[in-house]
Amino acid sequence: MDGRNKKKKRKNRIETIVFFSVLFVLAVWTLLSFIPLKDEKSLDLIDGEGKNVRVLLITDLHSCYYGKDQKTLIRMIDKAKPDIVMLGGDFFDDKLDDKNAKIVAEYIAERYPCFYVTGNHEYWSERVTEMKSYMKDIGINVLEGSCVTIDVNGCPVDVCGVDDPTRLKNSEWRAQLKNAYSKTDDSHLKLLLSHRPEPVDEYAKFDFDLIMAGHAHAGQFRIPFLNRGMYAPNQGFMARYVDGTYELSNGSLMEVSRGLARESTPLPRFFNNPEIVVLNIH
Repeated sequence: MDGRNKKKKRKNRIETIVFFSVLFVLAVWTLLSFIPLKDEKSLDLIDGEGKNVRVLLITDLHSCYYGKDQKTLIRMIDKAKPDIVMLGGDFFDDKLDDKNAKIVAEYIAERYPCFYVTGNHEYWSERVTEMKSYMKDIGINVLEGSCVTIDVNGCPVDVCGVDDPTRLKNSEWRAQLKNAYSKTDDSHLKLLLSHRPEPVDEYAKFDFDLIMAGHAHAGQFRIPFLNRGMYAPNQGFMARYVDGTYELSNGSLMEVSRGLARESTPLPRFFNNPEIVVLNIH
């Protein structure tokens, strides 16, 4: 009996150690998943030698906290040295105060050409008109089915954007997309900023060089090595368009950011660090 009891106690002790070890590893991994990272990559999209456009994509900030006066995020932005900053929706939140978002917006508006489109949370806040007006007032380009042409290092760039379709009819959203593309020039680099990645069939109807989106939060719980998320809004379980670069059926590329949402979400990120994305387009 004594031998059996000793074996049982030893087994229970081992199981307890394994259980708490797993809990510890999961807790540490979850905490590490809150650290923001920079994802930098190169895309070959420009005809001609020596032209380079450095684009910074920021999505899904949700007015989350990134240090006192947002210094953690602001330092990351400045170190990226972007030519253009793209704000891909849900920059504000429908529950969190606007303060953190406004600190970042006012800082970058003074230093970089900035472009913004709405996300679903701006609409859910019922203050989307106020938010758009604020962005325009501080000098950020608000794209609403529109397109702005700028020169970056000698390269003409058409920056187009569409509103999030939360409060639009499908026909209205498609009309925005069509109108934005109609303002582009085939000889220019053609960029589209849109909050959602999933309407790829609609994007593929137009010859944009690059579409930039967020919204999916990389599926919140990201599956390592598979580039899939457990669940993404409007895509469901095992979502496909959650993180990274995708080639669409017409040859256009689409870049999807994991975004920066942290305390705004009911569940923690897992295997899924928040990020800013730097795209060296040449």
